[in-house]
Amino acid sequence: MRRHTLEPRPGWQATVEAQGLIYPLTRYPDDSLRPYWDESAYYSFTAPEIDALEETVEELHAMCLAAAGHIVTRDRFADLGLTDPRLAARVTEAWHRRAELPSLYGRFDLRYDGTGPAKLLEYNADTPTSLVEAASPQWFWMEERFPGADQWNSLHERLVAAWKRQAGLLPPGAPLHFAHSAADELGEDLMTVAYLRETAEQAGLATEAISMEEIGWDRLSGRFVDQRLRFIRACFKLYPWEWLATDAFGPHVLDTLDNGGSSGTTLWIEPAWKMLLSNKALLAVLWELYPGHPNLLPAYLDGPRELAAGPGYVAKPLLGREGEGVTVHPAGSAAVRREEACCYQELAPLPDFDGNRVVLGTWVVEDEAAGLGIRESTGLITDEYARFLPHVIE
Repeated sequence: MRRHTLEPRPGWQATVEAQGLIYPLTRYPDDSLRPYWDESAYYSFTAPEIDALEETVEELHAMCLAAAGHIVTRDRFADLGLTDPRLAARVTEAWHRRAELPSLYGRFDLRYDGTGPAKLLEYNADTPTSLVEAASPQWFWMEERFPGADQWNSLHERLVAAWKRQAGLLPPGAPLHFAHSAADELGEDLMTVAYLRETAEQAGLATEAISMEEIGWDRLSGRFVDQRLRFIRACFKLYPWEWLATDAFGPHVLDTLDNGGSSGTTLWIEPAWKMLLSNKALLAVLWELYPGHPNLLPAYLDGPRELAAGPGYVAKPLLGREGEGVTVHPAGSAAVRREEACCYQELAPLPDFDGNRVVLGTWVVEDEAAGLGIRESTGLITDEYARFLPHVIE
C-alpha cells in the first residue's frame, strides 16, 4: 500500500460531476471550498494485499451476521438502545425471515496500512454512502489515467446482479420506490439513491423516485402512498431505521411492515434486521464472541476498562454518521463513562501517509466483498471534511 501524488486532470470537476459525483467540493467553516474528490494523489496496492483484504471483509461480514444472531437469540436489544419491545419484535421477525427479504449492501471501515492485519473500525449496513464515487468516478479515472491497471471495484456489476437475483422477493406488479430525504443539502443521499435506482433498472426492475417527505399515509386504506396516491409496496430508503421507526409515522411503519410477502404491507430495503449491523454496540458484541481476533479491536459497552490506562480509547455513540459525537482519549487518559450510550473501542490511530490519515471503506454486496473506497482526513476522526481518493492495483 503506497500513496502517490500526481497532477489532477484538466477539468476534473466537470468530469466527475457528469459521472454522478455532483458534490466534488466541500465547504469548510471558513467558507472556502476544497476538493472532496481529490485526484492530486492516489493509492496503489499489490494483488496479494487486495486478496487478503477481500478474505478479511468476507470473514468479518460472516462474523457480524453471527453476532446479529446472538443479539436476537439472547435478547440483547437493550444493549443497542432498542428498548421498544414492539420494534425489537419486528427486528426479530425480520431476522428470522431474512431469506425472504431483499438485502443489498454494506460498508466496512477498516484501519490498514499495508503492514499488518486490517482492523475493523465500524460497519454500516443500513445507510452507507460514498458509494457513487467508489463505483463510478474512480473506475473511469483509472481507465483514463492508468489504462493498463486494475482496481478493486466490481460494485456496479454486483449490484445489478444482486437486484436480478432478488427480484423474486419483491411484490409482483408494483414498482420499487427509491427514497432519500429532501433534507440532504449536499446531494450525496440523492445521488446514492439515484445510482442504486439505475442499477435496479439495469436489472430490469420498474422503479419510481420519491423523497421521504413526499411519502403519504392513506387513512382509509391504512397504506403508505406516493405522490400519485399509489400504494407503496416496496421501497429502498436511504434513511436510517432508527429514524424511520421513531418518526411521526413510525407506528404506521411497524403496523404495515412487510417481513416476508404479506399483502397490504410495505417492504422496506434495507430490512429492519440491518439495524443490528449499523449499531456501534455490534463492535462490543463481536469482541465478546471473538476475543483476540486479529481483525478486531477490543470494545466494551460499560466503559473503557483497561483501554484507558493502556493504548487509549475512542468513545463512539451507538448511532451516528461521519464521526459525529466521537471522542478520542489517548493512552493514560482518565476512564470516563459518557452519559449517552457509547461503545468504547481501543484507540488505533489511522495510518499517517504524508500527513494524511487514511481509512479504507470496503464494500459488501449481498455477502461478497465488492470494492474499495479510500477517504483521507487531517485528524484522527474521519468526518464530513474527509477527502475521497482513488486507487489502483499494481
